[in-house]
Amino acid sequence: MERRTIGAAALDVGAVGLGCMPMSWAYTSSEQRGERSLRAVHAALDAGSTLLDTADMYGPFTNELLIGRALKERRAEAFVSTKAGLLVGDQHIVANGRPGYVRRACDASLRRLQTDVIDLYQLHRADPEVPVEETWGAMAELVSAGKVRALGLCAVGARAGRRSGADVHEQTIRQLERVQQVFPVSAVEAELSVWSPEALERLLPWCEARGIGFLAAMPLGSGFLTGTLTPGQGFEADDVRARHPRFTAEMMAANQPVVAGLRRIAERHGPGTTPARVALAWVLGQGRHVVPLPGTKRPEWAVENAGAADLELTPRDLAEISSLPPAQGSWD
Repeated sequence: MERRTIGAAALDVGAVGLGCMPMSWAYTSSEQRGERSLRAVHAALDAGSTLLDTADMYGPFTNELLIGRALKERRAEAFVSTKAGLLVGDQHIVANGRPGYVRRACDASLRRLQTDVIDLYQLHRADPEVPVEETWGAMAELVSAGKVRALGLCAVGARAGRRSGADVHEQTIRQLERVQQVFPVSAVEAELSVWSPEALERLLPWCEARGIGFLAAMPLGSGFLTGTLTPGQGFEADDVRARHPRFTAEMMAANQPVVAGLRRIAERHGPGTTPARVALAWVLGQGRHVVPLPGTKRPEWAVENAGAADLELTPRDLAEISSLPPAQGSWD
């Protein structure tokens, strides 16, 4: 697979990463089978998808334990990204950016991941009660201690920006400007996909201008852009899509033209090309500093997603994607 270098720390990764969250958290719990998920991690590594993206809150903790089983055998082949800063309780999630907590969280992640060093340690969310510079300073100390190679920041949810009419990533950029004064940011993780392209407006160019890598979360629109979801099929009660306004039967039906357009392009590229690969190839085409992180629980889909790195979209393809109707329904 093509390799990409992201951030000032020159982090070398496969062009397509692996989002590990669905294996343990948020999506269809009845399909979360540990052994199959472990095979998916191995399949991704075999295909060159070296960046494994997890977080301590996924599970919580069980996702890191799962990835640790794979790393025990193949640590040298993998690039490990994990996150801290969010605590999961009963029916709520809260931020914790206290320096002491960050240090303890890192040590706990290292134990679960069965590794001596985390390649990319990301702040999942800034704690409103703690200056972000203090949290980031504690994370920088982890780099100095040799426990972490580089630091990243996850974008703040865009809901507040949409509501106020401001740039949806304005708050994230303000945070980035503050923490950059403390220690370099190597990567930013934020949503980017054909049906959620807001990061193209300011956040992606901001990162590119500063040599910061961009990790594209949800590049397949939480599964919608794969073309495998049927409007009205319903989701399990603990699946985040069961409460998501863009995944109601009405909105899924209304957004079928987006999938249909991706499918037309895939058919032009011949057998084996899927709407998912087209959607990922579009993300890859947004810059050499961009690495999509499609999530999956299945080995065959990990291989399919990795194949997007070999798909070159034509000017005609890109024009058709640009002309697709904007997605309907709130993404919040």
